[in-house]
Amino acid sequence: MRILSRYLKISCEYYMIVGESGGYPLIQFQAYGLDAYINQEEYAKYYQKAYDASTTLLAGPSCPNKPKGWFTLPEDYNRDEFHRIQKAADKIRSSCDILIVIGIGGSYLGARAAIEFVLGANYNLTSPSGPRVYFAGNTLDEDTTADMLALCHNNDVCLNVISKSGTTTEPAIAFRLFRNMLENKYGKTGARERIFVTTDQNANKSSLRRLSDENGYETFVVPDDIGGRYSVLTAVGLLPICAAGIDIAHMMNGAAMAKKELEQFDREDNMVLSYAAIRNALLDKGLHIEIFVAYRQCMQMFNEWLKQLFGESEGKEGKGIFPASVINTTDLHSMGQYIQEGQRILFETVIDFAAPVNNLAVPAEEKAQDGLEYLVGKKLFDINRKAMEGTRQAHLDGKVPNLSVTLQDRSSASFGYAVYFFELVCAISGYTLPIDPFNQPGVELYKKNMFRLLGKAGY
Repeated sequence: MRILSRYLKISCEYYMIVGESGGYPLIQFQAYGLDAYINQEEYAKYYQKAYDASTTLLAGPSCPNKPKGWFTLPEDYNRDEFHRIQKAADKIRSSCDILIVIGIGGSYLGARAAIEFVLGANYNLTSPSGPRVYFAGNTLDEDTTADMLALCHNNDVCLNVISKSGTTTEPAIAFRLFRNMLENKYGKTGARERIFVTTDQNANKSSLRRLSDENGYETFVVPDDIGGRYSVLTAVGLLPICAAGIDIAHMMNGAAMAKKELEQFDREDNMVLSYAAIRNALLDKGLHIEIFVAYRQCMQMFNEWLKQLFGESEGKEGKGIFPASVINTTDLHSMGQYIQEGQRILFETVIDFAAPVNNLAVPAEEKAQDGLEYLVGKKLFDINRKAMEGTRQAHLDGKVPNLSVTLQDRSSASFGYAVYFFELVCAISGYTLPIDPFNQPGVELYKKNMFRLLGKAGY
């Protein structure tokens, strides 16, 4: 990692750190407009707090508030299971037109985020490299579920159901519906070859494990020491990602590179510690909403994953930053007004890419009447970047601090790198608050009320 120290003297107005590998930046972190809220001395104080939090994370087995198996995952993962995942993905790709992935929260957001990040938001229409992938079991909306069942009628189908316990309501209902459909379509023996289960390895803890053992479904493990929102780089995310045709070996390499580069916490300026420090400093100044901003449609589900990661990790004990998200320039025409002139209770984290994927440009047109002649020949990528830069300046003028995370490209390695970066920031930011960044006690309360209203025994 290389530090561009010439920016560090400008009292937090503009701050930039670049991670380097192979001669080009893999990730850049920048901060703009901090001087309206924090000075250099305050920043140094919060940076020290974040550093202290990193020592807690590095404490290994003695670290409080486990599970944190994700922390060592990029280098220390089960290679045998990894190869089984690749083999199962090949089987799925060769035997079906549609893969239905059943899961909710961390059991689906990471996989969907990865597929859209690498292949694009319209991957089911444009990708020739794998089956169409649809996600079920993340809602109780009967219309959405019925529509997805209808998609299966004239297509060959495989299922990947992901649930640690097997009793989470939404995926359990969806699995029953889709399993019945599959058995009616192929018979029980045929369905057995098309159902892939990711669950707890202990049958005493998982009804889904017991069902899988009884029926002979191929199974993969949800690790005990990795919570759902941190699990995208396990079988939870890797099987559907690989089935979609994405190189998961490169993805793990990207995460391993992030671990190697970003955990140099003794560096004078570490981008993970800087981001965590700035988030907590702004929170204490009354900015309690972080808006994750992207200028690419392919980032919508990544933003949703970030919202779960930070929301479940930090939102407890009356503390935490509320995570929100927008996709610009679309949302500039709806939320842009509030961000520009509403209450000063928010800051933005903009996630973008340094390199384009396509080279679309504005064509010339005879007798044009749309006022676009000044854009003829310009690439949409460059136009979009100028929109981003103009928006940033407008929001800075409106006293909205802007943080920026720039990734090199939309490769699977970049995704792995980004996942580990944000997981690391989230854990350290949580310890800085301080709260336990790995539990989620509040999510059980609504379930108890729902079960009571539905007449479940014991509630």
